[in-house]
Amino acid sequence: MTTTSVPMTATTHTPRAARTDLRAMLAPHTAPVLGKSLLQLATTFVPFFSIMVAMYALSHINPWLALTLTIPAGLLIVRIFIIQHDCGHGSFFRSKAANLWLGRFCSLITFTPFSNWRRHHANHHASWNNLDKRLEGADIYSTCLTVAEYQALSPFGRWLRRLVRHPLIAHGIVPPIVFLVIYRVAWETPRGWRQERRGVLLTNLAMLIVFGGLALWFGLGRVLLVHAPAVAVASIIGVWLFSVQHRFEDALWARQKSWSSMDAALFGSSHLKLPAVLQWFSGNIGFHHIHHLLPAVPNYRLAECHRICAAVSPGVASLTLLEALRAPAYALWDEAAGRMVRFSDVPA
Repeated sequence: MTTTSVPMTATTHTPRAARTDLRAMLAPHTAPVLGKSLLQLATTFVPFFSIMVAMYALSHINPWLALTLTIPAGLLIVRIFIIQHDCGHGSFFRSKAANLWLGRFCSLITFTPFSNWRRHHANHHASWNNLDKRLEGADIYSTCLTVAEYQALSPFGRWLRRLVRHPLIAHGIVPPIVFLVIYRVAWETPRGWRQERRGVLLTNLAMLIVFGGLALWFGLGRVLLVHAPAVAVASIIGVWLFSVQHRFEDALWARQKSWSSMDAALFGSSHLKLPAVLQWFSGNIGFHHIHHLLPAVPNYRLAECHRICAAVSPGVASLTLLEALRAPAYALWDEAAGRMVRFSDVPA
């Protein structure tokens, strides 16, 4: 991707006046389509449970044979997570109750407590790429330090920051720990969020019943062999997707006084151009600029909204798969240059 020599602003891309009515233009495309929602459920859950059955059968013959299906199982969990994500936004079905119960069901597969994650994610949507409202903890993968803040740290603090942000750790080791372990507690959840904290406990209880029953039937070892690696793979892919769509070289960050949700959506979130098969598994979440512009758009309608948006605002940041693989290295916002930079770009 190209870099800029001056601070990047939304006006660098498309005049604000040309985008004023963009949300209104896209509004008719926000409504869920029952037939498409049901078709997506069928094309997602039928292959997923088929793979689970095959993995349990193969694990009885040879554990290594079962593990050959880990990657497709993990990719389908990513797709299930996108459905859960849509339910959290109330965009998968028109019925609030249907979204709620489907989201809870998905959480047993994604290992992600529905109500707790939904509220944390709502906070993310309220503040993404806003330098004055950055969230740590539950939102570490879409936030960053500025270069000045990083340089103000002690030598140990800078070393620690580089360590935890190293792609191997941040995107390889930490995500499975988060989904398998940390999500079992009300991590970073205020005590006042009683419903969300209760939701974590109820999710754990439901998981204990489901996987406890499977363990009694198949044995704990086979249950762990089938589910833990698949969730680990899904967590690594999902966290990477979430991260690179907010922290890439040409992402726009702004202070509160100049931040707007439209500019942050179109230029602080990316259009990740994935091969068709990966776009399918990721539930079209690569059209992330559209998702932030209108979270009520169901994932299966994001592409059609993107085509409309591209005619009105052609300056949306686009990432190829290769650029997205490099994106996790961009960990700091350079306010002077108006772009994301790598730790190695910053003088000690």
